[in-house]
Amino acid sequence: MKILLSPAKSMDMTNKTNVPLVSIPKFEKEAEQLVSKLARLKPMDLSKLMSISTDLAQLNYERFQSWSSAIQAPCALSFTGEVYRGLQFSEFSEEEMVVAQEKIRILSGVYGILRPLDTICAYRLEMGTKWGPGKAYPTLYSYWKKKLTSSFLDELEENEVVVNLASNEYSKVLDWKKINATVLTPQFREFKNGQYKTVMMYAKHARGAMARYLVQTELKDIETLKGYNIDGYSYDDRQSSENEWVFVR
Repeated sequence: MKILLSPAKSMDMTNKTNVPLVSIPKFEKEAEQLVSKLARLKPMDLSKLMSISTDLAQLNYERFQSWSSAIQAPCALSFTGEVYRGLQFSEFSEEEMVVAQEKIRILSGVYGILRPLDTICAYRLEMGTKWGPGKAYPTLYSYWKKKLTSSFLDELEENEVVVNLASNEYSKVLDWKKINATVLTPQFREFKNGQYKTVMMYAKHARGAMARYLVQTELKDIETLKGYNIDGYSYDDRQSSENEWVFVR
């Protein structure tokens, strides 16, 4: 099984949780090439490009300027957004971290694709940012799509299931037409005012929690995932389709 996640905008590089190993991002050189381009932008440019405050723009300007000497840490411990509050990676046993390293893949605007224990520098660059490193690659999607699709295909074993818990912004960087695998995309909805709705904060947390469940539970048959009931969610057959499984509460 492979589990896809999105990264988080917020990061904390000070988590000192013991890990059984660390690894180097597969596309570290490509990330450095992107950062070398980003480092040419002024804080004002970054603020407009990313629609962020001047303080955040200054922070990320400084990150890009000092990239080669920056602190690095395992990405699953460094991302602190709602997905990662649900994942609770720091509470995994060392054995579970090794399993997560095999199963989880995190899509990234800067690094392309990451394993949980890949060490990274702090950054902010969303995949959907309207920016690219040059005329040949006017967007991050054009820069990453072929590389990441090929890399992901190389990793997939025959009959391996993909559980796509990444947002659409990130998952569409992969060319799904070329990925010959069973792909499930769970959705999480809340019952409010007489109807089911996706509440993004809750959905993000649920994605991380399901990823944790999939790491900690050896599912021999993916169909048993329909029995998932963490945090009060339950599978809703009426709202689900073959490849999009809806969990409600």
